[in-house]
Amino acid sequence: MALAMIHRFNTEVTGMKKLPGKATKLLFMVLALCTGVSSAAENPRGSAISGAEIVDLSHAYGENTIYWPTSPSAFELETLAHGETEGGYFYASNAFSTPEHGGTHMDAPIHFGEGRQTVDEIPVERLVAPAVVIDVSEAAAKDPDYVLLPADIERWEKTHGRIPEHAIVVLRTGWESRWGEVAAYLGDDTPGDASGLHFPSFGAEAAELLVKERNITGIGVDTASIDNGPSRDFMVHRITAAANVYGLENLMNLERLPATGATIIALPMKIAGGSGAPVRVIALLP
Repeated sequence: MALAMIHRFNTEVTGMKKLPGKATKLLFMVLALCTGVSSAAENPRGSAISGAEIVDLSHAYGENTIYWPTSPSAFELETLAHGETEGGYFYASNAFSTPEHGGTHMDAPIHFGEGRQTVDEIPVERLVAPAVVIDVSEAAAKDPDYVLLPADIERWEKTHGRIPEHAIVVLRTGWESRWGEVAAYLGDDTPGDASGLHFPSFGAEAAELLVKERNITGIGVDTASIDNGPSRDFMVHRITAAANVYGLENLMNLERLPATGATIIALPMKIAGGSGAPVRVIALLP
């Protein structure tokens, strides 16, 4: 069944006779999880795929969702209907509004790159990719403004091998434990003022290495920005945007991911022309 679905996807959706090998494997993983396929004939990895653990990497949106201090508004949920109708059945419906950049969300390249891809223009195959997890939580605990350095990447690669092309590189800082407390998470809770923020993230030199030498697809972090709190020039945003590499911010549950071996699926709300969007990010752990 899964093979038939892939063939139909190739011919009817993409118009291709055959997807690239990596894309086919990733698509097979998703289809196997959705259909429960475990036949050895159709699923050469057997129960390793159908029994994969799924980890949610996204915070829920609600009244406690954290936004950038200068955001003019936050998440709002308006109840349109909730209760029994005249027809005798229950019905619920809401309206919601949110700035693009808040909570667990995706930064599209156009966010800091004129003429770069908007959310809806990011090729869907770039939203499913191998996960590389670099843990700097010990260093961040000592220095809240810590940035990932090329030396950190080199140490990681000595242990785990070279970062593969088209991966999503995720930085674990341990900041998730502060979620919900604005002052602790951002380093400052002064409304409308982003000048006193303190939290760790990627550094510009590390971003250059990942984008230009490792050819990654995206980066993600468990803090409010892919640039650290004190940043004023937002060079990580600018470097990644120039290469059409997206960013995932305010992730969670990164301690549950291995350094290698997981697959991330990051599906943003498909907003036409959007510079960012809420995103549901999950990881598949075979």
